[in-house]
Amino acid sequence: MRAIGKRLGATGLALILFAGLTAPALSQSAADIDFGDDASEWANDGECDDPRFSGEGMAAELLDADVGHDATDCQALFEAGTIALAEADTGDSADASAIDFGDDTSNWANDGECDDPRFAGSAMATELEDIDIGRDATDCRTAYEAGAITLVGDGDPTMQADIDFGDDSSEWAKDLECDDPRFVGAGMASELEDVNIMRDASDCRQAFEDGTITLADATTAPVSTVSASMLEQIAARIDFGDDTSSWANDGECDDPDFTGPGVVGETLDTDRLHDASDCRAAFLAGTATLKGSGGVAVSQFDYGSDSSEWANDGQCDDWRFTGAGMAKKLSSADVMADASDCRALEASGDIAIKPVFTPDYVLGAPYDSSGVAFGDNSSSYADDDICDDPRFEGPGSASTLLDSDLEHDAADCQALFEAGQITLR
Repeated sequence: MRAIGKRLGATGLALILFAGLTAPALSQSAADIDFGDDASEWANDGECDDPRFSGEGMAAELLDADVGHDATDCQALFEAGTIALAEADTGDSADASAIDFGDDTSNWANDGECDDPRFAGSAMATELEDIDIGRDATDCRTAYEAGAITLVGDGDPTMQADIDFGDDSSEWAKDLECDDPRFVGAGMASELEDVNIMRDASDCRQAFEDGTITLADATTAPVSTVSASMLEQIAARIDFGDDTSSWANDGECDDPDFTGPGVVGETLDTDRLHDASDCRAAFLAGTATLKGSGGVAVSQFDYGSDSSEWANDGQCDDWRFTGAGMAKKLSSADVMADASDCRALEASGDIAIKPVFTPDYVLGAPYDSSGVAFGDNSSSYADDDICDDPRFEGPGSASTLLDSDLEHDAADCQALFEAGQITLR
């Protein structure tokens, strides 16, 4: 199932940006290129689907099966100057010997696409999962030696070689937060226990790759990365109560509604709303945060119906979820339309709800947007109270996203980001 209406997943966007950095082969004319035929399913749709090319006229999702099979579209766009032949970074085939490609145990091994998210390029699958790291060796090695993919980032194949992430045996595994206290950063769970050391591998590996956590040093990082001024605004909306607890003003927060390193290890219900000064101080210091609504929020989540064409096929097709149980190609038509599959896979731990789609995500608003470059308001869809920038996702994001709106819907996206209605992919 191919994404419909130019929908961009996180990996799809990454591949577009990567292609944009690839130097075009400008020296060739259309007469020098064998454009092939129009046998592609996506031929004559006004976009070039042939991954040999790159540029603004390209489709958002590219498949190797379309090489040489979208001739009319690609030739017209090439002659119009909106696409060019992409020069693959062929590298040196000898360099492949320095990379541990792993094995072929992925569900998607030997399908002609590289599913290992350590790589990027035209031969990559359009949707990538952390579970496939080192598990699609034949596809990835073949594509790498052909120059169709390269290592992501600085190209260091040993980037994580010294970290043993362990397994996923933690009670909190695959909940999109790292619960291993060996790490620190914004991608960490707010409450950590030594019992989870090396037992939350998928979450921690993904957060480490995303740059939201690092290995901890001797210092203790705060549980919140929100700016001090933003914390002051949030604190003004919280009823911390009074200081009538027996443990008030002892430098630790004793209120059981809070969690984090600034909260005492064992809390009592009798101290709820009765340790105001300590809890406010810890909250402003970023060492305590309000607990989420946990199971209540999940029970209020609307799974929708089974109206999707792909309902009851054992995979979740609703892009509000993430995990190994997700279908590879997702469409806006399947949001809230594959309830049975998604509910069952979530219960088994094979997928999780993306935090921004959970009912209690908005409780953390306002969110600090100072580190996000929102761009300008030149989109045709600017100021419609919906975010059309494909870098974002969430309830406030448009269902149909166009690459041309990248960084061009600033006012809408900033307001929705701060309100907890969207987040960066």
